[in-house]
Formats: sequence, C-alpha cells, structure tokens
Amino acid sequence: MAAKPPAGDPVQDAPQVAPPKHAAAGLPAIGHTLKIAQQQMGLARTARTLLKVNQKNGFDCPGCAWPEPDKRHTAEFCENGAKAVAEEATLRRVTPEFFAAHPLDDLAGRSGYWLGQQGRITQPMLLERGARPGGDRYEPVSWERAFAIIAEELRALASPDEALFYTSGRTSNEAAFLFQLFAREFGTNNLPDCSNMCHESSGSALNETIGIGKGSVSLEDLHQADLIIVAGQNPGTNHPRMLSALEKAKSAGAKIISVNPLPEAGMERFKNPQNPLSMLKGTALADLFLQIRIGGDQALFRLLNKLVLEAEGATDEAFIREHTHGYEEFAAAAKDTDWAETLTATGLTRPDIERALAMILASQRTIVCWAMGLTQHKHSVATIREVVNLLLLRGDIGRPGAGVCPVRGHSNVQGDRTMGIFERPAAAFLDALDKEFGITSPREHGFDVVRSIQALRDGKAKVLFAMGGNFVGATPDTEVTEAAIRRASLTVHVSTKLNRSHAVTGRRALILPTLGRTDKDVQATGKQFVTVEDSMGMVHSSRGNLAPASPHLLSEPAIVARLARAVLGEASKTPWEEFERDYAAIRDRISRVVAGFEDFNARVARPGGFQLPHPPRDERRFPTKTGKANFTAAPVEYPRVPAGRLLLQTLRSHDQYNTTIYGLDDRYRGITGGRRVVMVNPEDAAELGLADGSYTDLVSEWRDGVERRAPGFRVVHYPTARGCAAAYYPETNVLVPLDSTADTSNTPASKSVVVRFETA
Repeated sequence: MAAKPPAGDPVQDAPQVAPPKHAAAGLPAIGHTLKIAQQQMGLARTARTLLKVNQKNGFDCPGCAWPEPDKRHTAEFCENGAKAVAEEATLRRVTPEFFAAHPLDDLAGRSGYWLGQQGRITQPMLLERGARPGGDRYEPVSWERAFAIIAEELRALASPDEALFYTSGRTSNEAAFLFQLFAREFGTNNLPDCSNMCHESSGSALNETIGIGKGSVSLEDLHQADLIIVAGQNPGTNHPRMLSALEKAKSAGAKIISVNPLPEAGMERFKNPQNPLSMLKGTALADLFLQIRIGGDQALFRLLNKLVLEAEGATDEAFIREHTHGYEEFAAAAKDTDWAETLTATGLTRPDIERALAMILASQRTIVCWAMGLTQHKHSVATIREVVNLLLLRGDIGRPGAGVCPVRGHSNVQGDRTMGIFERPAAAFLDALDKEFGITSPREHGFDVVRSIQALRDGKAKVLFAMGGNFVGATPDTEVTEAAIRRASLTVHVSTKLNRSHAVTGRRALILPTLGRTDKDVQATGKQFVTVEDSMGMVHSSRGNLAPASPHLLSEPAIVARLARAVLGEASKTPWEEFERDYAAIRDRISRVVAGFEDFNARVARPGGFQLPHPPRDERRFPTKTGKANFTAAPVEYPRVPAGRLLLQTLRSHDQYNTTIYGLDDRYRGITGGRRVVMVNPEDAAELGLADGSYTDLVSEWRDGVERRAPGFRVVHYPTARGCAAAYYPETNVLVPLDSTADTSNTPASKSVVVRFETA
C-alpha cells in the first residue's frame, strides 16, 4: 500500500526560533533520521534500504558526492543522505489520478516541500497548455507518443542550437555519456549542467592554475593533513559525512581553521553516531574560527600569501623553481597588499589573521576545502586562484596530506563533466568521440545555464530537455527564468519526483519518470549497474535493490537511447538499442573515448572501484599551457555595500539538499517550522530598525536598476558577520539577477546580493 503524503500545504512563513546549537549529529540526528525514513518507507523497507547505502555491493547515495573509505561502516550514511534515500524509496505515489485532481495552476501555487512530499511519479505525463477547457492538466501518455512528440519538436527547430540539454548531478556516468553523445550527434554543444551554478568557478580556476579542474586530494590525504582550512563551507549542515573525516584528522593531530560568515554547529563540535564515546562527549573540530565578511576570502588569502613570503624559510623554493610559473609577478602583487584594506574587506582583526598565519607556517601538509561560499561571487575565480597561490608557495600540491579540495555537492556532478557534459568541450574529447562513433561533433561552444535562460528569454532557444534536477527551482532571477521557460515550445523533465519545474512549463510539457538509484534495473541482458565518480575522483558501481516504483518506469540510459533513435532515426549508426540492453557496452565505448577509463568494465568490477589519474597529485605534472603550475596575480576585489544595505548570501537549511526540501526545520540554527527567514546580526538589525521577530520584504539592488523583491521574511537576530545577512534558497533565488555572475565561470553570484529591507 502506498504511504499517504501529508495533507495540505503547510504554512512556511511563521517559523519558531530558538538559540542555535553548538554541536552536530548525536542522538537527535539518529532519531530524526529514523522518523523520516519510517514515515516514507516503513520499518522493514527502511532497514533493507539503508543498509545498502554506499556499500560496495549496494547503491551510491543519491545525495552528496563525498567519498567512502575502503573499510565501510554498516551504516555508511549521514542524516541528510538517509533523507535523500527515504524520499526516493518512499511508498508514496504520484499517479495520473493525482494530476487529474491538481491542474497546473494548483501545482504552481504549491511549495517545493509539498510537491516533493507527494511521492514517486508512476507514468509518463503530457501537458499541452490551452488544449483542455477548464484548466491545463497533465494527462497520461505512452512512451512511444512521448518520444514522438520530442522528435517532432526537435526536428521542427531552425537549428539544433535552439535545443538545450540540461543535466543534473545525479545522472550516472552511463546515462551522461549517452546524453552528450546524442546532443552532439543531433548537432549542438548546448549541454548546461548544475556545475554551471556551483563549482564552475572551481573548475575554471583549477584548470588555469594546475591544469585539471578537480581536487587533488584523496580521503586518506585528509586523514594525514597537519592543517585543514575549511572556507565558505558548512560541513555539518551541507556535507555531514565530511565531519567523520575531520574527526579522524583531528585524532591524528591535525588543526582546523573554519572561515565562514556564520558560526556552524558542525565545525564547533561533532558527535559521531558511529562512535559511542564521541556520541557522549563530541569532538571539537575548529581550532580557529575566522568569521569573515561575505566575499572577503580573496583579500584574506592574498594577505596570508604576503605574510608567508615575508616569513623566513616559509616558501618551498625548490618546488617553486621546478614546478611553477609566474612567481615574480604574483610575489610583487602580494607584497603590495595593505593590512588596512584587508581588515576592511574581511571584517577580521589583526590577531585573527596572525593566528591563522602561525598555523599555516607550523604545517607541513595543508589542505584547503571550499564550497559555494567561495564559488558564487563576481570574483570567485580570482579567489580560488589565490587559494592555489598559498598552496603553491608551500609546495602543497602533489604531496601526501596536502592539496586542493573543492567539495562537490551532487553525487555524480563531477562524473557528468568527466563524461562530456560541458558546453565548452576540449577538442581532444570531441576528436575521440567522433573517431569512435563516426560522427562529426559541433565545435562551436554551447550555452551554459545562465546563457540558456537568456536564450529562452530572447527566443533563441525553444526546447529544454532536463535529465533530472529542478531547473526552475535551482536557477537565479526566478521571475525572469519562469517567464523564459514559459516561452519554450517544449519542456521535458526526466524525474523521479515532483518539483517546481513541473509546474512552470513550455507550451507542451512532458514528465518522463525514471528509475532511481535505489531501484533494481533489469534490461534485456539481465540486471544492470551504473557507475558514478565521487568528489575525489574515485569511480565505483551503484546497484539498486528495490522493486521499481512502477512498471511504467524506464532507466535513464534507456530513455536516452530511445530518445536518440526517435529523433535521429535509422540514419544514426550508433547502436542505441545495444546500449539500452547492456550497459557494459556503454562502458566499453567510454573506455575508448574518455581518458583514464581504459579497461573500464574490468576495473569497476573490483569492490570499491578505481581512482582516476590526476597528474598534479600523482606525479607533480601540470598539464597547463605553460607546462607548470601557474601563480596568478589578479587585483583584489570584495563587495562594497551602500549604507543602509546588507550583503545577503543564499544558503541551505539542514532539512534540505540543493532544492529538495525534506522538512521545515533547521535545527542547528534553531529555526523550526518555516523557511521564510532572514538572519541578521543584532547590531546591524538595531541600526536598521529590524526587531527580532518582525517581518520585512527583501529588495535586491543591482546595476541594471531593476529591483527584485522577496516578500514576507521573518527577521531572526543571528550571530552573522557584521554587514551580512543570510536566507534560504530557492526562496531567495528571485533576488539574484540573471546577469550577476562570476567573471570567467559565469556562475550566478548568489552569495553576494546587495539588499535593503522594507517593512512588510
């Protein structure tokens, strides 16, 4: 029997507020995990499913991309991972009867939380706006008819570049490889993906400086580090499994610096549910908390680099001489760094920075980890380059226990890029693809996410096909984005569950329901598995063990294969049918196209999978244009905020993963029962006349002169950095201008939004 979703759409704008917590995980995490899992799956299904999460013979968690150790715990998941699994393995179902009862206008008025709580979608559904008297509704459609509609719309385009093929990070390597192959055989490089909105800045900076856009450390490196700097990241809330690695590093003697505008419970103390002693006492993680102003990170790392240069014997001269380029220009810029300006940019004190410097100088092996707090600013790429400068000065690239560690979010977001999901592919990749399949891939660069929205807005794109994800919910400038989507002739979403994107559609809209990570995948040649790449370059298999939510579901590889045949017809010589029957055939082709995947099938069959090569890490070889690791010397930037305004960052609650809302609580921050809150430092609130518990509209200001408004937010006095505020997305995505993006990477600048407050 299907589990019943909660009745009604709960009120989200009347939260209760208590003091924030000072420790993460522990017994409350266990209790909350079991409660949500039981509500969604029932007791027996919960046990059967959670014991397979992240196991070598199980399935990869559909949440984050944090790597697993070689020796796995019986419960190798965190609270948020368990919530992600529970929502996918739920017994709740969204049937055609549900859509008959809920027309489009009704769905559009629901919250993202309510939509996600309805359960798994069971059949392909079609909506044609204006075709039905009494309101637009999704209606059941056969798979054959669905693919025929897509083929009809794509063939009617004036150019293949009028189509957009978006990919979410949950897509497997096999499906991603087929998806990009289809798009290129169709004739476009329009392959935007969720990386464009999160770690694109990391890839841009790392490709330029070390020659590969991925982190250079393994899980074992974290355990061996002397110093770990965690900048612009909240592991307890957003990457809970990382806390176990930090705890192990601490037990081995590592020091940890936390650089963040908000204090975070997980970085204060971690109560490891896997360890009875830790559950009781907890482990204090951060040795130093630098409460930096939003966007001040580049200035901080530039000053630290100046101070390292001035400290006698602090640089690794042999490494700099043998392996780097651009040192003199960088050193000259760093030596000009001004203390006063840095303190203004960062909001830190001189003793704060001097303590951080002492910890850096005492370390022989330093790792810098970061996430969206560094990647979503105008100057994000320059900031990450400055982080790399620090590590190059100390010789901390290609040394065990040291290196760069961008912490990716979604479970295969890094793998999708490796498989060719990129609007600006390397010529060598396209050459290999063309040779293997006898096609001619387009060489002109395609659209990323922001440019895709602009193309829809301007009538230059007409079809959006999304392989997973929540495109509408995840993207900036909500009103502009939704208007752009509604101009499309066709929107297609390959999905397991409902989200906001299904309620904002083109003239025609299709929902194609797919198997999830937890589902058993049986094709003509037998049971299949897929593969993923974690945040540290390990590739491993994933095998679902549950009966699919409906007999009408197709796997992602099957959907792409049938789509390709329907659109390309018999003129395509690619063996799409073979790829659907046997995923090993896909992996054979990957092994001949993608570097590092040689003998793919045999290597991934080994328990735990295999590690991809990383020249800077493995052999201190840097595949850059100079052939060396590159120092850089960009001008220091930081946001300037007019009087009477604050700088807002968008962030996630603890009951949330990306745009998926698991509940209405953020218990580590003391906020329960609602999401429309804005966290403001009490001193700033006093100056602005914002009483704790009062309600306000947030109005963003940007150089285009167009004001964007998010109404009805409860003010929460919270210990943020002075001059800064924070609020949850996607509710505040409306405030992020579409054209406010990072230089080079074009990532939305969601962490530096100038806002004023108007009484509601």
